[in-house]
Amino acid sequence: MHQSKYTNDVLKRFHMADCNTALTPAETNLVNVQTEEEKQVEKTLYRQMIGTLRYICNTRPDIAHGVGVASRFMENPLHSHIVVVKRIMRYLRGTHGLGIRFPSKHNTSCRLELIGFSDADWCGDKSDRKSTTGYLFKLGGAPISWCSKKQDVVALSSCESEYIAASMCARQAAWMSTLMEELGLKEEGDGFLLMVDNKSAINLALNPVAHGRSKI
Repeated sequence: MHQSKYTNDVLKRFHMADCNTALTPAETNLVNVQTEEEKQVEKTLYRQMIGTLRYICNTRPDIAHGVGVASRFMENPLHSHIVVVKRIMRYLRGTHGLGIRFPSKHNTSCRLELIGFSDADWCGDKSDRKSTTGYLFKLGGAPISWCSKKQDVVALSSCESEYIAASMCARQAAWMSTLMEELGLKEEGDGFLLMVDNKSAINLALNPVAHGRSKI
């Protein structure tokens, strides 16, 4: 499942069909601080570009984070922000054929098991010190749900930001498990698997002790 034609149409619409390609959808450090010295860009154009990219995110989880960060500046877009958006489009020009592949039910190597992956940066937004949650779910070997969203509270440590991300991922998993049950899809295994890459957050989830550095 892909949106190759729509992606190419979007690139033509915004005069990016012949642009140089980029190997990644975003720089390591995305622009996230507005400065008064920067030149403003047309709001309508910026919002149209973001709107089309958000639609492409339906089959492209690899651009979700970059689009999510760029979406924060639709109220007052600056030149540095539209550079971020164009970088995403340059990446799409070189990867417009990518999409999601759902394996056949006869593929015995892909079990009908719900697996979630969660991650977070810590104080990634320098303007308010809030972290960003990212998660992705796979079912039968294919991604079916993903999200990149700024957290509502300021995390006091990387452990706390990862714990908040894991909590959001677990809530989504509970809803998806209920939906699968209503659709008559029986998961293989007991419950779902949640992958977290922070040892402190895992230990806190297994033993939720309360102390000064983990008051969530």
